[in-house]
Amino acid sequence: MKQYNRLSWIHSRLGFVVLLVVLAWGKMILASVMDFSLFSAASPVQWITLLISPMTLPLLMIGSALYFRKARYFYAVATVMYILNIVLIQLNVIYFREFSDFMSVSVMLGYDKVNQGLGASGFALTNLHDILFWIDLLIIPILMFFKKLRFGRAETPRFTAFALTTLALFSFLVTFALGEAQRPQLITRQFDSKEMVKDLGLDTYTVVDAIKTHGVNQMRKNAKKSDIDKVREYLKTHYAGANPEYAGIAKGKNVFVIHLESFQQFLIDLKINGQEVTPFLNSIYHSNSTIAFDNFFNQVGQGKTSDAENMLETSTFGLPQGSLFATQGSSQTFQAMPAILSQDEGYSSAVFHGNNASFWNRNNTYKNMGYQYFFDASYYDTSGDKAMGYGLKDKLLFNDSIKYLERMQQPFYAKYITVTNHFPYTLDDQDKNPDFTTTDTGSSVVDGYFQTANYLDNSIKEFYDYLDKSGLSKNSIVVIYGDHYGISNSENKTLASVIGKDPNTWSSYDDAMLQRVPFMIDIPGYTKGHIDHTYGGEIDVMPTLEHLLGITDTSGFIQFGQDLLSTARQQLVAFRNKDYVTPDYAYINKTIYDNKTGQAVTNPSKELTGKIDQWQKSVNSQLSNSDAVNQKDLLRFYTPTGFKAVDGTKYNYANGLAKLEKLEQLKGNNSKSLWSQNSDKTTADLFSTDAPEKDEAKTNTSRIQQVNPDGGDSTDGGDTPNP
Repeated sequence: MKQYNRLSWIHSRLGFVVLLVVLAWGKMILASVMDFSLFSAASPVQWITLLISPMTLPLLMIGSALYFRKARYFYAVATVMYILNIVLIQLNVIYFREFSDFMSVSVMLGYDKVNQGLGASGFALTNLHDILFWIDLLIIPILMFFKKLRFGRAETPRFTAFALTTLALFSFLVTFALGEAQRPQLITRQFDSKEMVKDLGLDTYTVVDAIKTHGVNQMRKNAKKSDIDKVREYLKTHYAGANPEYAGIAKGKNVFVIHLESFQQFLIDLKINGQEVTPFLNSIYHSNSTIAFDNFFNQVGQGKTSDAENMLETSTFGLPQGSLFATQGSSQTFQAMPAILSQDEGYSSAVFHGNNASFWNRNNTYKNMGYQYFFDASYYDTSGDKAMGYGLKDKLLFNDSIKYLERMQQPFYAKYITVTNHFPYTLDDQDKNPDFTTTDTGSSVVDGYFQTANYLDNSIKEFYDYLDKSGLSKNSIVVIYGDHYGISNSENKTLASVIGKDPNTWSSYDDAMLQRVPFMIDIPGYTKGHIDHTYGGEIDVMPTLEHLLGITDTSGFIQFGQDLLSTARQQLVAFRNKDYVTPDYAYINKTIYDNKTGQAVTNPSKELTGKIDQWQKSVNSQLSNSDAVNQKDLLRFYTPTGFKAVDGTKYNYANGLAKLEKLEQLKGNNSKSLWSQNSDKTTADLFSTDAPEKDEAKTNTSRIQQVNPDGGDSTDGGDTPNP
């Protein structure tokens, strides 16, 4: 009798709610360990949030049933809320096993496309432990039938219901505060779904994504076809045609885009303790085969790296807040570089990146851009010391990518995203260059920045050596660019003395000038290379490359940049916050600065004031038109003549190597891969690296051997010519 009284609370309505919440919590923990691997590589703070977050929204949702007075309504609401939670977990488990990502609301709303993407592999993706997600729905009714678990007829006091709601909200605020403290702007930027689930929980991630999806849908709902006509009218007056001197000089060549993470222009030619920080990049910068730009600015917003990628691939700006990749990339319409090169010039395309595919929602966004292959972290061995916080170390990325690169059909467009030169700029001792001594400023960020930049420089040299040995360099161009600043404004005064500036006179103007990043186009065999002083930014890269590659008329595309080599370009560089810089003046924080002196113009003339107003109008117009295109997804209303809109559902990034090998077989003697040209032999042995981790490396084939060699989609993704 005593034992019965002790457990009698479970027969109450409150006990039923607690039971369901505990079960929901347990199932999310099970999925987190067995399927999502959330606890691996989690910080101590994330361990706390991972244990708390699975009960916050279930407690709120299931606990809401306590507000219903009648038993039949209470049990119906509690059960429905519980089942919805299980369904959410199960759907994400199945989706994650195939795509290594969580389901966004837009994906859920288009489940027919998800089902198509999973193809026949859906059933194969179920595991034995999935039974544990559902078995209690059989056990609980049986227990109730045999009265081992009884219906609570007595109403729960409203105070108890309110207390439970308060506890749920308080728990959510605790996890939110911990998540925000660890990753500021976690919700507004939403750069990685996996990190958000770690910090806030699967339910909260889904709710946040639903709110953002609603906002996006409202913007798109209010869009009209006439809106794109207004944009096209603006672009007619903004277009800068190709310069005949450069048009088509790289036609038909492979394109390597090397993304220099957090790399700023001041690193070029900089010496510390008599040593060049980036000796190899310096040699490329000054090479006769390179067209380099020394007044090239990053123009990113909150989307940081993803904004830079978006500008390079689409010549549109990132969003005013948040990341276009993260919030809209899964359903956005793009006229992007991979698709344009594929359709106009027969290029294949791939991204090589040693981080999770879901970071910045790349695995979904790249599909809508027309990227045919994405070799993310799942294609490499990232165990032990081979990876750092943001993925596989750069030397290993270049080295380990060769087995995929050599199987790609030429010409190709291949982007490498490096990560080692990323905040907080730390290297394992074994990776530090013993011949390079960094600064001693007292700031670990500044001192570490030069070490990681030196490491990145060595990584690129090793890759270049391979290109030369393999013969790829003869028919390729290499585009090298920095995505955004590495040293933040808060550290700039510490940096000042290193780059020859006075920290006592440092101003907002100096901060703005440090937004310069490298941009080089290396065309082996070209002899008229030079350093161009034209003012430009990341928004201008796409039309510049298109014209060099022989797509000389790009006026039909929606692109907001101008060819950096065009004689008709306007040298006005807009920043995402609506500040701007020109060759003579900069407008920063509502202050005019003279570029010759770096000093504020306190009494501008009427002529200068008029120019400032006109420049500001131009900047506002460029940004607002770009925002209209992206926020309203206006490109769904307009497809240029000769261009085929990309269908992202045709792409699946699993089994990339198997698809490349299959395509080689289909093409036979017509195969243009490096592997085929090398008599069906690998060139991987031509790559030489001093990375100490190489000897430990073993290929991670978990992604390559999934389900079936075709991965449920066509070999060429629908945009390359038939083999």
